[in-house]
Amino acid sequence: MEGNRRHVVVIGAGIAGLAAAWFLRQGDEHLEITVLDGAPRVGGKLHTAEVAGVTVDTGAEAMLARRPEGKELARAAGLGEELRLPGTTRASILSRGTLRPMSKGHVMGVPSDLLALARSRVLSPGGLARAGLEPALPATRIVTDVSVAAYIRARMGGEVVDRLVEPLLGGVYAGRAERLSLDATMPRIAAAARSERSLLAAARHIAADAPKDAGPVFTTLRRGMGSLPEAVATASGATIRTGVTVRELRRTPSGWLLVTGPVPRPETLEADAVIVAVPAPAASRLLAQEAPPAATELARIEYASMAIVTLAYPREAFPRPPDGSGYLVPAVDGRTVKAVTFSSVKWPHLAETGPGLVLLRCSIGRIGEEETLQRDDAGLVAAATAEMADVMGVRGPPRDSRVTRWGGSLPQYEVGHLDRVARIRSATAALPGLALCGAAYEGLGIPACVSTARTAAARILDHLDPTGEWQSRTDSLTKG
Repeated sequence: MEGNRRHVVVIGAGIAGLAAAWFLRQGDEHLEITVLDGAPRVGGKLHTAEVAGVTVDTGAEAMLARRPEGKELARAAGLGEELRLPGTTRASILSRGTLRPMSKGHVMGVPSDLLALARSRVLSPGGLARAGLEPALPATRIVTDVSVAAYIRARMGGEVVDRLVEPLLGGVYAGRAERLSLDATMPRIAAAARSERSLLAAARHIAADAPKDAGPVFTTLRRGMGSLPEAVATASGATIRTGVTVRELRRTPSGWLLVTGPVPRPETLEADAVIVAVPAPAASRLLAQEAPPAATELARIEYASMAIVTLAYPREAFPRPPDGSGYLVPAVDGRTVKAVTFSSVKWPHLAETGPGLVLLRCSIGRIGEEETLQRDDAGLVAAATAEMADVMGVRGPPRDSRVTRWGGSLPQYEVGHLDRVARIRSATAALPGLALCGAAYEGLGIPACVSTARTAAARILDHLDPTGEWQSRTDSLTKG
């Protein structure tokens, strides 16, 4: 490296990789930081596009507002004035062909109030009666991690799993409750399962402990969450190189060697340290030589694919204006569309930008539904418009539409996921100057990805400056 200037390469220009570059810059303003990504743009699954002249998110449309990391990063990147809150967060469940309000006080679909559950009429009389038996059941002993479905079905019955819990998990993970880890996806419920006999009582306590003045759960940016990556990239001061795929990662006596470029004409890049911020399959390939146990574990993390169909209708196409933020669809009902967001209702700034329009966002695809996603764009638009006609009574075609496909985009936190992540961390702990971050580890949302980026940057800065002086230059790596 030139003089005493250290060089850190971040592999992956999704929000985790870009956040890692920003955190590195806060720790050492003199670092040379390079971010590489094989895609033609930065941002990964954060992206915007125009539909009927309105800029909308075609990837993640929001981030948790009650976790600070995402909002703090947005403010640090100069987007504090862009933060927007939803106009409504009132969602419904499309159960047996009828939109029914989600009961208040639920914890990721687990009810905490049987009376509110009865009023919602999401469950059949038999399903409601089964859920009502839960407080009288003996304790369900949880020793190791189990699937979400296994525990909640044992406590409250199959309908609570199928019609309340799985639709929410499907919206977040595009996964199945039968396979998803209770510990990784519902940690508060998992902790309560080990300390309390009744799941209903545990959910009631969790709901009661929620801050009453915490405000909305989600927030977004006026120009879309897709505006965040570019702002963070600029704020990091890093050299950003897109269209560059890293094919190999090797240790050297002084650091790391990265092999990029086409096989016939490889290029190399040297670094003092590396942050790997790509999805698990790509990370597995990069670590196959230097950390085979970690590579093996990473290769076992499955990913789900999905598509977003954005529709723009004239307002008069709806016999009644959409009410609430949208609805979720239980997989057991066999519908193609798994969730619908009434975007211009949920986010008032979109209605201001597109007056006279109703903007909708339809999500299609769960793990195991790859055949559905093999339809062409016209087929997916047809499925989404048929859904709108059937459920919302929409008349006529949309004014504009857009299909965005996210192949292999959502890591599945299956049973044993936290132990797997611990093994990955252990297998890479002895490799100096290497850190991992991203959605495959401790959470899919933007704040969780930013948190892993902060941890990765701290590890690298500690490697480059073991005296810890970098910590005195900034506290931004220890917030949250």
